[in-house]
Amino acid sequence: ISWLIAAHTAVLGYWLGSELVINSTYRLVCFADDMPFAQRDRLMDHVMVVDQHVRYALVLQATLGTMLAASYGFIPGGQPVVLAVGIFGAAWLIFVELIHRLRKRPVGKRLAFVDRASRYVFMIGLIAIAAGLLGETWAIPNWLRWKLAAFAGVIACGIGIRFALIAHFKTWSDMATGNQTPANNAIIKRTYVRATSILVLLWVFIGIIVVLSIDKLVRLEH
Repeated sequence: ISWLIAAHTAVLGYWLGSELVINSTYRLVCFADDMPFAQRDRLMDHVMVVDQHVRYALVLQATLGTMLAASYGFIPGGQPVVLAVGIFGAAWLIFVELIHRLRKRPVGKRLAFVDRASRYVFMIGLIAIAAGLLGETWAIPNWLRWKLAAFAGVIACGIGIRFALIAHFKTWSDMATGNQTPANNAIIKRTYVRATSILVLLWVFIGIIVVLSIDKLVRLEH
């Protein structure tokens, strides 16, 4: 259990750090009006590569958290569930990486749709458990229910950011054809502000998760 706690906590730092790096680089892309578009586009592609780390962190956080919950008896199943969840988490990571590598192909877009749909299912499941609508007989303490609710909030913010970026990618495609006008640059900047506003809320939810993880899980060891 000790190594699971250490990994679980480390992933939270990894997650928050990845978000900060992505946002910083994305801001540079959005406000670099004087930079040749080819360079901006290359940086934007780098942003999408770095964004993978956030996806890895989400998978790792969900996997390690569920393994810990089973280890402590908060959810039934014991060690067989811990092992099964670990295997599922590894397969989930491979799936996320496969989507990234195939993102420019038709099959990659279909897999991405499945991934997006699964986020909604995952979020609803977390909310149901947090509210006691699912697994009501499980020995889940209130602090863990709050943590699951915060995790659902993180996923909801991620979905919100995705919707906020629709305007960015639509405008970016137009700019790639040579229409790098002040009006298009203004749209890109506004989109950055809108997406970052949602990201700040996401950071708040991650902060709540960090506090609950360190405060409560470490106390369980004592």
